Amino acid sequence: MKAKKVLALCVAAVMTMSLAACGNDENAGGSDVQNSTIEQSSETVEESSSEVAPESSEEQSGNAVVEAGPASIDFEDGLFGFAGVDKSVNSASDDFAMEVADYAGSKALKVSPNGKKPYVGIQVDALLGDKAADVKTIEMTIGTESAEKFYATSGKIYAFLGENNDRSDAAWSVYLENANPKTVSFAVPDGMSFTEGNYIVVSLETDNGQSSTGTPSTMYIDNIAFKDASGNVLEADTSAEYVAVDTGVDRSNLCALTDVVEFEGFATSAAGWAQDGFTMPQEVLDALVPGSVVEISYSSVNGDMWIVMNEAEAGWMRVGQPGGEGTPAYYNSSKNIAQITYEQLAALCGDDVSTWGSTMQCEASDAWEVFSVKVGKEAPSYALADAVEFEGFSTSGAGWAQAGFTMPQEILDALVPGAMVEITYSSVNNDMWIVMNEAEAGWMRVGQPGGEGTPGIADGSKCYISYEQIAALCGDDVSTWGSTMQCEASDAWEVYSVKVGTAQEFKMLNNLVEFEGFNTSAAGWAQAGFTMPQEILDALVPGSVVTITYSSVNNDMWVVMNEAQAGWMRVGQPGGEGTPGVMNGSVCQITYEQIAALCGDDVSTWGSTMQCEASDAWEVYSVAVGTAAK
Repeated sequence: MKAKKVLALCVAAVMTMSLAACGNDENAGGSDVQNSTIEQSSETVEESSSEVAPESSEEQSGNAVVEAGPASIDFEDGLFGFAGVDKSVNSASDDFAMEVADYAGSKALKVSPNGKKPYVGIQVDALLGDKAADVKTIEMTIGTESAEKFYATSGKIYAFLGENNDRSDAAWSVYLENANPKTVSFAVPDGMSFTEGNYIVVSLETDNGQSSTGTPSTMYIDNIAFKDASGNVLEADTSAEYVAVDTGVDRSNLCALTDVVEFEGFATSAAGWAQDGFTMPQEVLDALVPGSVVEISYSSVNGDMWIVMNEAEAGWMRVGQPGGEGTPAYYNSSKNIAQITYEQLAALCGDDVSTWGSTMQCEASDAWEVFSVKVGKEAPSYALADAVEFEGFSTSGAGWAQAGFTMPQEILDALVPGAMVEITYSSVNNDMWIVMNEAEAGWMRVGQPGGEGTPGIADGSKCYISYEQIAALCGDDVSTWGSTMQCEASDAWEVYSVKVGTAQEFKMLNNLVEFEGFNTSAAGWAQAGFTMPQEILDALVPGSVVTITYSSVNNDMWVVMNEAQAGWMRVGQPGGEGTPGVMNGSVCQITYEQIAALCGDDVSTWGSTMQCEASDAWEVYSVAVGTAAK
């Protein structure tokens, strides 16, 4: 008996250490992340005995009996329209199936992943209305189910709180079969509360079932209770509808990718200066060729991320580390996507990929988490100047089905040499192209990957196809292209808008120097800005680029150098003096050379202040100066 008791205590200790290890990345994601309290129903490893009490049928099937108290949502009414696919936590999250199904003796929300980690958004403000601000605790039961047998799983509950959607998160886990499902409790941090636009996200992030069998586990969510400070359960309107957060995909400062190869299963996390990664599959090794780029979707406390090639024959190498050997990675302004080029890897590890070792790891200077890694060929990232909207082009179709509209005269007039068709879309396989179904040269797919002609540049949200690509298949005379433009993809797709304009190319930027505190707004034709700190003045050198993240009613943005010795100058203004910046409604780039052309080559004569301006109401979220890749 004593030996059995020691064994039970050892098992309990191992479980405790496992839970601690899995929770060491709770601060990953940025300095605004706060950790709330999470309480979980106890897991008891009982002493072995030959006298075991009979199990209930549910316990025999692996489901714990959970005594459910009053709940705001119990799913017995079959409604779950208040839940949906969230991409605000992990932009690499993908669609998953949801339905109300029987589980552990009641109805529950069944979440069936398609191979990637599910992040389930739940619309708290719509469910509770004005009572959302009263929520102090959220309780729910979470269970998981694998195809063959029970496997341990864990994830997080994320809450987005207050006017700025500040994030708080805490971990949940189900490590024992006799504690599945489990009741978990999330406490809203002191001084924070839910308000309009706030929501929670429930994720399944560690799935030992999928790791062992290749088949993802199913997650069940039930008995959600929103409680006030006195423990009273708040009534929820389960007819509420989920509205996905419009996060977009911030690809500022990055290149586009074509012929993308996903590094399957690359999802991991670690503490600062700790490395973790995986053996590179053959398709990733084959994709690492000159001109290719490794793209990492991640979060980290300090915003940085790089690669470690720990088995390279040239030695243990950090590649893309800011301030390290070689050149730093390219980061978007949101600091959640990093790109590292083949050339950066080769500069440290050699040109022969076979000498790079079999493993790729990631690392950052503080707690970090990687959601996905992919390798693709570098392609231009575009914005359109003088864009003409294809009015009413909003449609969808199944895979290999075409749908489109008659081209209005203004679109036909815009289709000239140098023009680019921009398609804003989504599709299951991330691809998109156009079909010219009435062309005199024949029914033509243009921009199809692997098809006739050259493929378009498509990243899952934007697709670009040039006049020259269309002309290569349909001829140079636009009058022979037919009257209709259609869209198509290899699986279910939806197109939100189509535009035609002159292509302008964004530059890849690294060595970014943040203009700290540059966050301001104004009405149209009103300027606002700040005194340039020394580090910004030092960064303004030939080849540098000012990159601005913003929004504006007319989608335009430029800088004003209001103290320049050469005079009060608008730089990058469309239709103004000098050349316009490259802008797409969310990112604007203006080069040192554009400023120097109006203000002179001596930065000391540019004045001490940089301002922003647009032709209608605008807001700037950040400004940085970086080094252009080319």
